[in-house]
Amino acid sequence: MNAGLKSVNDLITRLEAHLLDVLSPHSTSSFALIDFPNHANVGDSAIWIGELQLLRRLTGANPDYVCAFHNFDEQELRAAVVPEGTIFLHGGGNFGDIWNHHQTFREDVIQRLRDRKIVQLPQSIHYTDAARIAQTARAIAGHPDFTLLVRDEPSLKLAQRHFDCAVHLCPDSAFALGRRRPPPPAMDVLAMLRTDRERATSAPWRPMGLAVEDWLLEDTGAVRRAKAAGALQAWVRLSPANARARSYEAAARHRVERGFRQLGRARAIVTDRLHVHILSLLLGLPHAVLDNQYGKIGRFMEAFTGETPLVIRAADIEMAADWARRAARARQAA
Repeated sequence: MNAGLKSVNDLITRLEAHLLDVLSPHSTSSFALIDFPNHANVGDSAIWIGELQLLRRLTGANPDYVCAFHNFDEQELRAAVVPEGTIFLHGGGNFGDIWNHHQTFREDVIQRLRDRKIVQLPQSIHYTDAARIAQTARAIAGHPDFTLLVRDEPSLKLAQRHFDCAVHLCPDSAFALGRRRPPPPAMDVLAMLRTDRERATSAPWRPMGLAVEDWLLEDTGAVRRAKAAGALQAWVRLSPANARARSYEAAARHRVERGFRQLGRARAIVTDRLHVHILSLLLGLPHAVLDNQYGKIGRFMEAFTGETPLVIRAADIEMAADWARRAARARQAA
């Protein structure tokens, strides 16, 4: 193993240990994990699977209740999770006012479950409206036992300034997926660039001579079959109450494996997605990073991953493409 990969492996081990250390005081044998990412974005599914693996290691148990934001049922949750059980809110990059439906759901849960311990799993925070920050602050101030985990220093400072709760800096839960061995590559460089509202510019990047993709499209039939297989597994094990949890997990694993396969086709990556950065580290792939709309990737790298030899922060697409081409040639020659 070369020195670069060894240092990345050491980093992944340290970040997973950091996650376990921060989550350990909040782990209970009965718990809920809510706001399942029921969409094609691979990064959110990588977080969900990482969360499940972390909580299983800490508790030796599966969640007693899961839901997406649209099918939350307070009475069902209260019946499933014993009174001392922790409510974990799914992590990611939607804390703030860019993805408002998730933030509205989160604040509703905080206000409705004031008698339950709630932990917001690692998030990046971004607001454009001071009034929206104040709305979130009011929801949090009314809860006596809410903990907020954040993925970067600006999020930490914003939360400490505005929110009356415990706040801790913590890496992204996807690092709990662990190292992966990439398949034999089929191309030199793949540009994985955002096509949603968080992309870095109003116009899409146009790197010359690179394959350009995103990971927001999927085979919906394959995902439905994965969900059905997961639910069936719960019934076979005589645990029909866990059918939703098993179906969600199967769908998320299907999406994560799609992401690993998609990235593994290349010798080097160009991206403006945080979880392409993270999954590329897990695969040991060199990659050049362009920041997203509000600097989410750069902020995360400054906190946790910026010193790794497999990644460079590029000022523009031309710099990123040139670096990735050189990295691909070096990997092919090794």
